Amino acid sequence: MSEIPAKATESEDPSDGARVGAAGSAAVPGDAMWQSSPPGSIYDYIKVASFSIGPGGLVDQWSLRAEQIFGIPAERAVGMDPIEAFIDPDLRDRGQRKMAEILDGREWTGVVPFRMPDSAEGERGEDGLAEVYVMPTRTAEGDRAAVCIVVDVRTLRSIETDLAASQAIFGQSPFGFLLIDPDLRVRRANERFASIFGGTPDDHRGNGVHDYLPRTEAERVSAVLRRVLRTGDSVTDMHVTGFAPGTEQRRHWSINLYRVHSGSGRPIGIAWLGTDITARRAAAREAAAARRNLALLNEAGARIGNSLDLETTARELLDVVVPGFCDLATVDLYQGLLAGDEAPPGLADGSAELRRVAYASAVSDAPFVDGGATVPVGSVHHFAFNSPCADALRTARPQHVPAEETGLVQCTLAVPMVAHDTVVGLAQFSRTKGSEPFGDRDRDLAVELAARAAVCIDNARLYRREHERALILQRSLLPPGDPEASGLDIACRYLPGNAATEVGGDWFDVIELPGHRTALVVGDVMGRGLRAAVAMGELRTAVRTLALLDLEPAEVLSALDEIARGLGTPGGVQQATRAARQPRDADLSEVYLATCVYAVYDSVTRRCTFANAGHLPPVLVEPGEPALMLDVPPGMPLGVGGEPFEEVEVELPEGALLALYTDGLVESRDHPLDEGLQAFVGALTDPASPLEDVCDHVLNTLDTHHGEDDIALLMARVQGLPAESVGDWTLPREPRSVGRARELARGRLMAWDLEPLVDTAELLVSELVTNALRYGEGEIRLRLLLDRTLVCEVWDSGLVQPRRRRARDTDEGGRGLQLVGLLSAAWGSRRTPRGKTVWFELPLPDGETGLTDPAEALLSLF
Repeated sequence: MSEIPAKATESEDPSDGARVGAAGSAAVPGDAMWQSSPPGSIYDYIKVASFSIGPGGLVDQWSLRAEQIFGIPAERAVGMDPIEAFIDPDLRDRGQRKMAEILDGREWTGVVPFRMPDSAEGERGEDGLAEVYVMPTRTAEGDRAAVCIVVDVRTLRSIETDLAASQAIFGQSPFGFLLIDPDLRVRRANERFASIFGGTPDDHRGNGVHDYLPRTEAERVSAVLRRVLRTGDSVTDMHVTGFAPGTEQRRHWSINLYRVHSGSGRPIGIAWLGTDITARRAAAREAAAARRNLALLNEAGARIGNSLDLETTARELLDVVVPGFCDLATVDLYQGLLAGDEAPPGLADGSAELRRVAYASAVSDAPFVDGGATVPVGSVHHFAFNSPCADALRTARPQHVPAEETGLVQCTLAVPMVAHDTVVGLAQFSRTKGSEPFGDRDRDLAVELAARAAVCIDNARLYRREHERALILQRSLLPPGDPEASGLDIACRYLPGNAATEVGGDWFDVIELPGHRTALVVGDVMGRGLRAAVAMGELRTAVRTLALLDLEPAEVLSALDEIARGLGTPGGVQQATRAARQPRDADLSEVYLATCVYAVYDSVTRRCTFANAGHLPPVLVEPGEPALMLDVPPGMPLGVGGEPFEEVEVELPEGALLALYTDGLVESRDHPLDEGLQAFVGALTDPASPLEDVCDHVLNTLDTHHGEDDIALLMARVQGLPAESVGDWTLPREPRSVGRARELARGRLMAWDLEPLVDTAELLVSELVTNALRYGEGEIRLRLLLDRTLVCEVWDSGLVQPRRRRARDTDEGGRGLQLVGLLSAAWGSRRTPRGKTVWFELPLPDGETGLTDPAEALLSLF
């Protein structure tokens, strides 16, 4: 409503009239003249003012609206000439003529440019444009006057522009647009909204959110609308779910809400801007599923295959898929493959026996039912020929397994586990009722997961097979049973590493030497696997061969060093020697290094000679003394070459305990070598106990269950040959010594109660002493040793070794060594520091093994 000028005005708020009208409306409800303007009245936006002109053409009344528009208070405006005050000087003449016409009683309407009066500080007033409506009036005295209604044209133009823009945005917006009133009813809807929910925009007037959304969703949205209307806080990207009319497809919208105000700042409703994001939500779900699958594959790559154990690998697969991919899962592997067979029968038709190796459930440990029967983990079973599982195994393609209507499972995928074009088993993934069924993307993911696990399982199977073969090879190369040695009580232990580590190259050996001597060997080939086991076997064979040559310990290790250098070089030792002067070809050669300690024990003298090739020092425990590590110079490992080995000779007291071992016994990831050595020495506290008990005590005391490396332990207790079991004589170099030797041998054998051996021993002693007289040098030494066998040794200072040859029928001599070979169990010769020793060995009579008749042996030579 326009403001009517009055002589006296009490209110400065234009809206007060509306409040008064509202009060009056309450008093006189039937009088429509006094109803208040609705919120958002046009007068809140249009600048309208009024003033009156007296008979003299001067302002005699000035409204509050005029003060707001022109910025001039009433006390200043009253009495002003409006033409002089507001009209540009160039237009004042025309303005005076129009004023005269108005005072003559004529109405006038037009657009008048004006300028605000200059400020008190002298600043020039702003220019403006006003639409003026002048109505002639008369005063109480009858004089002519006028009432002027003024509207700011610039505000009108702005309103027109805003209305056009608002109409364009509202009508042409690609988004659903609603104007909701304070009663949460649609006041206005645009075409886009109507195209989704049907009808015309006018058909939606008065509807509420319950007319478009399900009850629960509508209540949630209504609560948000009330909060926005109450607080004025806008809501951005609120997701709303519902159904479009005529369809059952669930739709999703993103809603933005903000409160709308009138020109005076009063809330008049809520603006609703909605965007259909159904396709975006579907794409987001697809992207989320892809990210989930990728994360699952990444997790599978990180968690599956960390162990080389078949069952552990299968459980790792189920740990990945349950519950992230499915609710229940099982893994069945072919029983034949688990047993080590290359191609178990029945692979072609899927009917071969399988063993359930893993099961997982996210539903209170619910059992997994196969064809109506529960298959426990570890049991062996097979699938029916016509079943989907057998078909999956037969075709190597995933199959859907129908679910029972009354069961817990909604759907099951039977996925063959294929590795290197070979089916190794079957994985089954199930989802319970209420979960989303498997789709094509899920099937592809299941195939990929099963394939990754299958490769790891197949690798574990191949590793297990190689590990078992290497272990069999290694055990076959170790001494069978409990070794026996003259003058020694032997106990040994060998512990392979666990299944997660490859077989190492640890070995030990006990070798009987002539003269009731014994070689004790412990070694360790650096590296793991079948190659290390084969290298260990070659070195062990070489040690036994060199030991039979009766070489000194340092010479044995020197020869072993050359052999180790030749193991990794095509062409052998000679090629390795030449290649040592040239750069090694990494493609054609491989370095084999090993550590070894070699000891020779003489049961007669109780002296032991040690040589060490980079191995850990032997440990000696003397009776009544603490254990100590022998100071044996550790030479370079075998295979390095170029360095000699030193020998150390130690006299061992009766009852002393000698221990040889590998590093697996005293070193692990959690226990350094020094700490392990001290623990080993400290564990040898009771050497007088039975040797088997001492070995068990050591293994139980030390950390021997780490499985990181093989463990070899060889322990020997000294039991020297008694003096009464030794006959030792020195004979002069003269022919009579042959008869003297026979007499001494006969007398000692009779004293030992070995009468059955007298004739044979006399004959063989006579042959050896005769050869020493004819071909040897210096004094002759005769020694008889009695232990588990009878050994006879003839020593002289000659360096020429005897060599047996076959005599012709016409030869008168040359049959002595042949006779020794026929009558003895073994014979040979060895070098000594001062010459050589020729020996033979006779088994002790036991009543079962008959002795060869010397006469028959002599006749057999002719």
